[in-house]
Amino acid sequence: MQALVQSDYLVHLRTEHRFELGYKLDRLGVSLHRQIGVPTPVRAEIARLHQKAEAAGYFAVYRGADVVVAFVMDSPEHPRLKPLNFGFHEAAHATAFGKILLSAMTSEQVTQYLETHGMPRLTAHTMTVRNQLDEHLALVSHAGIAWEHEEFVPGMTCAAIGVRNGAGIFVGAVAVSAPSAEVSGERERVLERLLRDTANGVSKYYRSGIVRRSATVA
Repeated sequence: MQALVQSDYLVHLRTEHRFELGYKLDRLGVSLHRQIGVPTPVRAEIARLHQKAEAAGYFAVYRGADVVVAFVMDSPEHPRLKPLNFGFHEAAHATAFGKILLSAMTSEQVTQYLETHGMPRLTAHTMTVRNQLDEHLALVSHAGIAWEHEEFVPGMTCAAIGVRNGAGIFVGAVAVSAPSAEVSGERERVLERLLRDTANGVSKYYRSGIVRRSATVA
């Protein structure tokens, strides 16, 4: 604890006999945003997706063995799913963006992820068996889109499509969420079209080779 105090990660309130978070944590947060920073053109694509789809829009990326939410665009009328904020990296087995990115991993990489995070049951519809998830990921890979119907949050439906770089490798995913009661067969088709348009736009940017020059704080 004293080492953390000396490094400004904790503050020792001696008279109150307790510790609180230190000032350096703020700089760590800024550094994390820079490391996972989402370029302005990509944020603009997610903002357009949110507006056109009339649903919360998300951009998730790989970070090591994790699947991490890097950017969210929502509004009071179309709020994000809680707790899907910047840095969320849990429950890939139960989220649409998680499943599309898991579908691009090798079996060994999926195993590594699940050994760390597990497959906790979040709703009555959450998949908690590895064989069932593997079969589902094969279907996701074939279709090129992941749907999640009330597996993460009751009453909510999500969909996601992968983003590829110049080598054709998945680097992230774009996603939307909306109340299940509003997602009819026709709405699914509209959301899929908008997601594919957005994924194409974001992929085009990542294929351009100017990602690092344009990256800004998320």
